[in-house]
Amino acid sequence: MTPNLLHLHPYPFEKLAQLKQGFTPPENLPHIAFSMGEPTHATPHLIQEALLTHLHGLANYPTTKGIPELRQAIAEWLSARFKIPTEVLNPETQVLPVNGTREALFSFAQCLVDSSSAVPVVIMPNPFYQIYEGAALLAGAEPYFLNTLESSGYLPDFDAVPEAIWQRCQLIYICSPGNPTGSVMDQTSQEKMLHLAEKYDFVIASDECYSEIYDDESNPPQGLLQTAYNMGNTAFKRCVIFHSLSKRSNAPGLRSGFVAGDAELLKDYFQYRTYHGCAMPLPTQHASIQAWKDESHVLENRRLYREKFAAFIDILSEVCVVTKPPASFYVWLKTPISDTDFTQQLFAQQNITVLPGSYLSREFKEINPGLNHVRIALVAPLEECIEAAQRIKIFLNSL
Repeated sequence: MTPNLLHLHPYPFEKLAQLKQGFTPPENLPHIAFSMGEPTHATPHLIQEALLTHLHGLANYPTTKGIPELRQAIAEWLSARFKIPTEVLNPETQVLPVNGTREALFSFAQCLVDSSSAVPVVIMPNPFYQIYEGAALLAGAEPYFLNTLESSGYLPDFDAVPEAIWQRCQLIYICSPGNPTGSVMDQTSQEKMLHLAEKYDFVIASDECYSEIYDDESNPPQGLLQTAYNMGNTAFKRCVIFHSLSKRSNAPGLRSGFVAGDAELLKDYFQYRTYHGCAMPLPTQHASIQAWKDESHVLENRRLYREKFAAFIDILSEVCVVTKPPASFYVWLKTPISDTDFTQQLFAQQNITVLPGSYLSREFKEINPGLNHVRIALVAPLEECIEAAQRIKIFLNSL
């Protein structure tokens, strides 16, 4: 086995299960799960119908590149959403369907990182989606963490990275809107990163899977390709974005997303994927086409999350400082006691499961930015979110 496996950390939910062992919550309180970012809103009927209608496609092997209609639907959605002219995006060379962003975020590093040179560096935010770290470690790279703190608006500080790290950097993962903070990078920050990528010749992998869950309808989150285009980088050099239907369309079980961007990078990544064996089933492709072509269900999705945020924050704001993020469906809540004790006691007393912030981060430069925070995923129905907020209020008052 590759010795790089020895460097992997336990996954956050594995640690959470151990933290909860031995505790029995009150039987009269139904369990409310806020730990996992798994949408529970209904999957749109149009996706389900398309999936059923095209079940005959199971008799055929799908191609790695996907059918042209899917790539065209994705390219049209990207153009409309991020204000990029349709003639700039080539669905033949700049779009690839993938089985959810998790699979693609991981495999992209395995394809891209050259570990034969001096130890390569993969930069990532801290806290982070642990796939970034695992992908870097298994590719033979050294993870370098960018602490995202309240003082910087929970955004990465590129000026804090030493020159020597930039020189060894081959790949940077960014997540905007961020998990777990919901912070959004603006065009200025993305422009700075693109200039750095050009200067030091590294690739930007932009995880944008929360981009369609935001608060202000008049101000959707900026996308990396959008910024690149605005800068005149119409070939999207060194830029690859990752999008998914899991959060946008409440279809995590569909395992459908895409990567798009630099055609030269995607040409090599496509070759890698032909050996990787990860072609999207044809029924899934047809269901995905319908999802990318429809915005009405996405508008309703955002309305539901706004409703839950408003109710949840209204109740909790009486007993703690809680803020609504500009995007995502997470509350990044400061805890008056350690995040692990908070999680453990909240489960034991109120039968609510949240995720300790320290399970999503690493100590770096003597700082663990996830300490004394918990991530609360407002994925449960409105009534459960209200019930949970009332229970958390009781719990906070007891501390």
